Amino acid sequence: MFKLGIQSAILGDLSFDEVIEFASENAFACIEMMCWPVGKANRKYAGVTHIDVISLDDNEILKIRKKLKEKNVFVSGLGYYPNPLDPDKEKSDFYIDHIKKVIDAAARLDIGIMNTFIGADAAKHDDENFERFKEVWPPIIKYAEEKNVKIGIENCPMFFTRDEWPSGNNLAHSPALWRKIFEAIPSKNFGLNYDPSHMIWQMMDYIKPIYEFKDRIFHVHIKDAAISWEKISDAGILITPLQLHTPKLPGLGDINWGKFFSALYDIGYNGSACVEIEDKSFEGSLETRKTALIQSRNYLRQFVAY
Repeated sequence: MFKLGIQSAILGDLSFDEVIEFASENAFACIEMMCWPVGKANRKYAGVTHIDVISLDDNEILKIRKKLKEKNVFVSGLGYYPNPLDPDKEKSDFYIDHIKKVIDAAARLDIGIMNTFIGADAAKHDDENFERFKEVWPPIIKYAEEKNVKIGIENCPMFFTRDEWPSGNNLAHSPALWRKIFEAIPSKNFGLNYDPSHMIWQMMDYIKPIYEFKDRIFHVHIKDAAISWEKISDAGILITPLQLHTPKLPGLGDINWGKFFSALYDIGYNGSACVEIEDKSFEGSLETRKTALIQSRNYLRQFVAY
């Protein structure tokens, strides 16, 4: 049976201990902990560091394990979502190096899952990005295999604005591409951090792929999306993605969560399902962001026992 948790990015102004305490006090079983390098974020919801993998030493590992045991919470995965296929080689090399540091931390903490993006050069088409993927990613997956860590790739296209046309910043945005990616790297340590919200705004079936890729789903994000059919009817589908959809709390958008969770139960999914908050209506303060997580938990209780 899978466990309900939270993604820690929305609580970036809290410490590791405070995030654990919040989860424990509000009946969340697990947390996907953000592990960005300490410093300024380059985009919204990025740059959060709840576990600093660079300074992680044996003493800090003991403290982390003690806190988790004390509060009866576990870490579902370590999250770091940069662009490893950035056309700037210096940036790409930095991102890849930090991904490996997060993999190291996942191994040392016995977490076993690290979540990230494939990346892409937004100015190139998918076929060109796929060729670069085949060069960059095999060594990363081999490294993860050696550490006995699974890599969960989130399926967000990272395409929101005009300057990200035509490919966005993450190649792994469709089932058609997942097939090619997993055929190129058939490792059992290479899979998905499945988020249905990124599929519904691309007008794709978000249920059927659960069955096809059941052995590749390592982690799940719970986020909803409201489609603006009025805007689409007026301006068409060629408008930028944030014009045609709005991220929402689960239950406030257009995803059929009953069917979604039914499919997860059908395939025997026993990983974690972490609520990810990007709903602008709840961004105003720390308290409203906490409320967003609690409201999401209350809605999801009808589907997930915990």
